[in-house]
Amino acid sequence: MLVALAALQAQSPAPSKLLIAHRGASAYAPEHSADAYTLAVAQGADFVEQDLAVTKDGVLVSIHDLTLERTTDVEEVFPGRFVEDTSGPKPVRRWYVNDFTLAEIKRLDAGSWMDEKFSGTRILTFQEAIDLVRGRAGLYPELKDPEFYRQRGVDPVRLFGEIVRKNRLETDPTTPLVLQSFDEATLKAAAADLRRVPRVFLVSPQDAGRIDAPDKLKAVAAWATGIGPNKAILEKTPDIVGWAHAAKLTVTPWTFRASQPGKYASVQEEMKLFLFTLGVDGVFSDYPDMFPRNR
Repeated sequence: MLVALAALQAQSPAPSKLLIAHRGASAYAPEHSADAYTLAVAQGADFVEQDLAVTKDGVLVSIHDLTLERTTDVEEVFPGRFVEDTSGPKPVRRWYVNDFTLAEIKRLDAGSWMDEKFSGTRILTFQEAIDLVRGRAGLYPELKDPEFYRQRGVDPVRLFGEIVRKNRLETDPTTPLVLQSFDEATLKAAAADLRRVPRVFLVSPQDAGRIDAPDKLKAVAAWATGIGPNKAILEKTPDIVGWAHAAKLTVTPWTFRASQPGKYASVQEEMKLFLFTLGVDGVFSDYPDMFPRNR
């Protein structure tokens, strides 16, 4: 893993294949929970992913969504604290993470939505995630929904930089750190604030045009050290892997699930093709135990 970190920091392809546990071992335990992170490490993850949102009182917490209702019982605990989202055809009630303090969020059950046996699971702060994973695997956080926070005058990059420096993660050889974002401005700000932290540009299918030519990847390499494309992009244009490597960018596609192997016989076969035929540097998977270390 230390060799892999050195490679990422040098903006060159990693010499060994990396397993990034997507929201932890999220096929087996509630995403971004202590159980999911602990199991991911036990199943051999090289990195554990954290999606990071910001509370009302400025604390980074590990949760994928901008809102709380999908993965917690916020509607029962705080029934009147919703905001009506009128952007769609019908108004929808939303409970935004950023409208609640950490103390309020810690009252929520973040496990029963998946299975009653996880009742009482709490949302982790990023600091708690660091403490849980540190020295056992790397950290692969994503700063979520940057435009939403910019509109509210919140700077997640600054908060992230503060906690990275507090924990001396830029120079901890036992805990590799990689920052990821779909947002170019976020990664550029991080490049200026945290020069030693590798930065991965996430790319969704609708934005595949950002990376579909060698010159475009060279441009991305001016402010990122890797790309994290949706796997469908690489299936359509596998040459992207070689173009990215030529630009000294790592390539880590997402997301590989046993429940969704697509045209492949199994998720192992799917991951093998991407890792050993297309030549990507690592993959995001909900199933760390199914990661193929060898061909």
